Amino acid sequence: MWRCPLGLLLLLLLLLPAGEGLPSAQRQRGRQEFASGLHLRGIRDVGGRYCQAQDLCCVGRMDNCALPYLGVTCYCDLFCNRTVSDCCPDFWDFCLGVPPPFPPIQGCMHRDVVYPTYGTYWDNCNRCTCLEEGKWECDQMPCLVDQDLINAINQGNYGWQAGNHSAFWGMTLDDGIRYRLGTIHPPQSVMNMSKIHTVLDPDKVLPPAFEASEKWPRLIHEPMDQGNCAGSWAFSTAAVASDRISIHSLGHMTPTLSPQNLLSCDTYNQQGCHGGHLDRAWLFLQRQGVVSDHCYPFSSHEPDKVGPAPHCMMHSRAMGQGKQQATSSCPNSHVLDNAIYQVTPAYRLGNNEKEIMKELMENGPVQALMEVHEDFFLYQSGIYRHTPVSLGLSQQYRRQGTHSVKITGWGEEILPDGKKLKYWIAANSWGPAWGEKGHFRILRGANECAIESFVLGVWGRVDIQDMAHH
Repeated sequence: MWRCPLGLLLLLLLLLPAGEGLPSAQRQRGRQEFASGLHLRGIRDVGGRYCQAQDLCCVGRMDNCALPYLGVTCYCDLFCNRTVSDCCPDFWDFCLGVPPPFPPIQGCMHRDVVYPTYGTYWDNCNRCTCLEEGKWECDQMPCLVDQDLINAINQGNYGWQAGNHSAFWGMTLDDGIRYRLGTIHPPQSVMNMSKIHTVLDPDKVLPPAFEASEKWPRLIHEPMDQGNCAGSWAFSTAAVASDRISIHSLGHMTPTLSPQNLLSCDTYNQQGCHGGHLDRAWLFLQRQGVVSDHCYPFSSHEPDKVGPAPHCMMHSRAMGQGKQQATSSCPNSHVLDNAIYQVTPAYRLGNNEKEIMKELMENGPVQALMEVHEDFFLYQSGIYRHTPVSLGLSQQYRRQGTHSVKITGWGEEILPDGKKLKYWIAANSWGPAWGEKGHFRILRGANECAIESFVLGVWGRVDIQDMAHH
């Protein structure tokens, strides 16, 4: 029996009229109309590998012989309108071995896709533009996620692992400093604040490891996520106050306090999602108080678009003792409990690590100021310290900003050479997906990133009646 060679069959099919052999005139019309739209929109990027990449060439007409193509669909079957075609751009040269029936357009190739002149794509935080055929021009902004820096840290055995936190992808390093920190460095008058020195009992040895959540189970709150709001001043303050009120009320009051209450309502010399002062935040908690996060939930927003923070929606009484009710209902209409929580004046601890440890172990987590460098955003696990490889970067790739966090414990590791590596355990405000479930460990006893230079404690304002009502 005579068999028709595939090449001859392909040629015969090419010579057939466009509609012959089609089981449905309606489907033919749909394909022709779709093809025309493709062509008229100028979607022709000869050089892209579609059929070839999938090794796809189908005889006859097969609607499932198709591929996604720049937001539409192209075909690798032999039923194509040869005048205005919806075939994939490499159909003719790969499947038929002939030149395409239209001239190639001018453009640039990126990952097997041809972009027209002045077309763009994003490479992390930088936009690349096709200036002319084959010539890309990309922005040169330092990105928050720097893969070269990640590799250098992980290969350098610095005691911690770096990684790509997906929420930071596409952000510039400047954006990270601008939007992910937000604690204004205290003025000299605040830095001169008197330190309360704890008397250390020489006969009492502090344990080698401590974690507040183990001593006070269910009273230590999980890290929140400040998003792209430069409000660590509000988040760290609310976090420490939440834990301390829970501990000092012996678990009778366990609020997760509202950072939004501080961001929107503590406006005197504060800048909401553009930054704020720790001393002003604690003064607001002392005099006005804040409600729970359930009552006044955090509003994720872009600070450059809507101003420093949404307008204050919660009004509390000035001064007062213990728990009291706000003079307005909760912004969250599903929550009725508008109780206000307050604290006593904040106090500053000494810089001695043992004094900080003793305070933490006896009274609960403390708030710490710290200087954040470009490599800290990449932290994934381990005991962090600002890396020498990062220090060796050119000034273009180095940034620094002031942040505030909650210290919850400490520990130590024994290195292979027998030396002890001491660390603090701290909760950040970049969500549970960052670092070690929202926490990080950082070198202890060396004032790494100035984390031991300005540490604050506070007492929750609690009275017997408050505890009796719970």
